[in-house]
Amino acid sequence: MIPDELKTIPVVEAFAALDPDAITGGKLDRGELTLEIPPEKIVAVCRSLKDEHKFVRLSTISAVDWYPQEPRFEVVYHLHSPARNQRLRLKCRLEGAHPEIDSMTGVWRGANWYERETFDLFGIKFRNHPDLRRIMMPEDWQGYPLRKDYPITGDRV
Repeated sequence: MIPDELKTIPVVEAFAALDPDAITGGKLDRGELTLEIPPEKIVAVCRSLKDEHKFVRLSTISAVDWYPQEPRFEVVYHLHSPARNQRLRLKCRLEGAHPEIDSMTGVWRGANWYERETFDLFGIKFRNHPDLRRIMMPEDWQGYPLRKDYPITGDRV
């Protein structure tokens, strides 16, 4: 549900008119807009934001592990519109058992590296990614180091 204070923001109004289910929540805090998007709608929302609302720059993609809560993971997209001098944060919540979401590489080519990093450190899979493999850890590394249940002291010998 879109909070009342967000309903008059042009981007939110546009999505509410186009697809009322595209935004499930959000907040405006210190001038920073954050919108919660269902994972199955993230590609369509991002394509519209880029093509129609001039958010042409994907600043980063990252994730948050809310372990032991479910949905466990939150994929976070930071967008920038230089033409409008605006920034926008999008969040998608994913279940912990098999975290998967569609790749943004079809919208922004630069998403490639951010998605690989998020996959490598959190284990979140990006469907239709052109080359989803580890980027920071060795290929034979076991586990995902930024998950909250990852053993920080290593294996005891």
